[in-house]
Amino acid sequence: MDIKIGFTDTPRELNISTDSAQEDVANAVRDAVNNGDKVIELSDERGRRYLVRTETIAYVELGSSDKRPVGFVQ
Repeated sequence: MDIKIGFTDTPRELNISTDSAQEDVANAVRDAVNNGDKVIELSDERGRRYLVRTETIAYVELGSSDKRPVGFVQ
């Protein structure tokens, strides 16, 4: 699944590809923002960790949890 995070203080976005379920990521972001946590930690499918300041998050776009087929379809 692809995650796209936009920030209030920069026009750039953070793009992360993760194996986590869409609902798990949505709940983690929602809980961090609602609880006033300063930082949320996310990880991608290669094991890299991202620490994101919650106060600068403008939006979070969560892609589909379905795997896209690779190759030609007949």
